[in-house]
Amino acid sequence: MNSRIAVVPGSFDPPTLGHLDVIRRAAALYDQLHVLVVHNPEKEAMLPIAQRLALLEQAISDEQIAGDVVVASWSVGLLVDYATDVGAGVLVKGIRSQVDVAYETPMAIVNRHLAHVETVFLLPDPAHALVSSSLVRQVAALGGDVSPFVPDAVARFLDRGGDGRAADPQTGADSMDDRG
Repeated sequence: MNSRIAVVPGSFDPPTLGHLDVIRRAAALYDQLHVLVVHNPEKEAMLPIAQRLALLEQAISDEQIAGDVVVASWSVGLLVDYATDVGAGVLVKGIRSQVDVAYETPMAIVNRHLAHVETVFLLPDPAHALVSSSLVRQVAALGGDVSPFVPDAVARFLDRGGDGRAADPQTGADSMDDRG
């Protein structure tokens, strides 16, 4: 495995400015960066996976994040299986608090044991330290302005009513056809 290839995994439901901060900094550190939308079985998805992919691609383009950045999704098998498949030796995770450290550390140790894939933790820009997708979903659901917390592409999408979708968490398939 090549440690010059890294994977930034997340549910990205929806993508936030904190996510983009981690993606931008990781893209500067590695020759190739895979931004990987994964299904988190502990969370109910607001957006279908296909929509999250499209929003990430648009935000990365809008923000002119330099580097070889691949946006993909993964829903079968272990995260380290994807990393191994693409030759990545590193997973990059954004860490906002001690709670994140406590949650991520055991997974990092297991991933290193299973596939010799290291985990690198990046601390957030202080401007984004308290922003989470969960918080954005909550604000959006209550009709609040999420534009200070998300890329412009995400804010535009949510302003058009893109926050009310019910999605199958495994496939990301939309259960409502009349929303754009």
